[in-house]
Amino acid sequence: MAETQRVLNRVPLGLTRAARRRKADRAAYLNALAPLFGRIISRLEPTGFPRITAHLGPHAFDIQAIPDSLIFRKLPCLWVMLTLPIPMPVTATLDLMTRPSGSETFSHFARLPYRLPLPHGLPQDAALHSDSADAPTNLIARHAALFIDPAVKELLIAPKGLRVVILAEEADRGRYLIFRDAELGRTPLPANRVAPLLAALAALAADLTAKVPT
Repeated sequence: MAETQRVLNRVPLGLTRAARRRKADRAAYLNALAPLFGRIISRLEPTGFPRITAHLGPHAFDIQAIPDSLIFRKLPCLWVMLTLPIPMPVTATLDLMTRPSGSETFSHFARLPYRLPLPHGLPQDAALHSDSADAPTNLIARHAALFIDPAVKELLIAPKGLRVVILAEEADRGRYLIFRDAELGRTPLPANRVAPLLAALAALAADLTAKVPT
């Protein structure tokens, strides 16, 4: 009995340590991106994951990690949203989503009323929505190479800025199905995973501001 009680007494301490480790891992999820930027302002979101304003050259990127554990999703996952929040010389919003399910809580994709023809060179499992029936789809077509990366989920072009969303992690199927362990964010997001996406957003911004699309 005494041994059993000692074991029981150790359980809360073990759980506390695990919770602290999980909290620290989540808070540090974007730390490996620091070498990419000249200056970073970071804050923790209620999810425990960070959101940063990261300065690179003339741009200040907004980067945030968004856990998604909706009960009707097959596996919990972690999205990373990369936003360049600067005014763009466009009058319509264009939103390209791969494999849309209607459950993308991080996006207003499903609320955009017009579904436009998909330009050549883009994934056939994607859909293009807009708030204008006459939005210039060539804007998306010129940057189709972004979707060579299968983790890219969304590209948004809007008057208020640009955004790319990627699937950064998915819960381990075995552990989730057996133990309901949906641990995400244990390993920091690598800088080389993000750098090409930042370059793509900067190139898109340069393309748009060089000539106002018609």
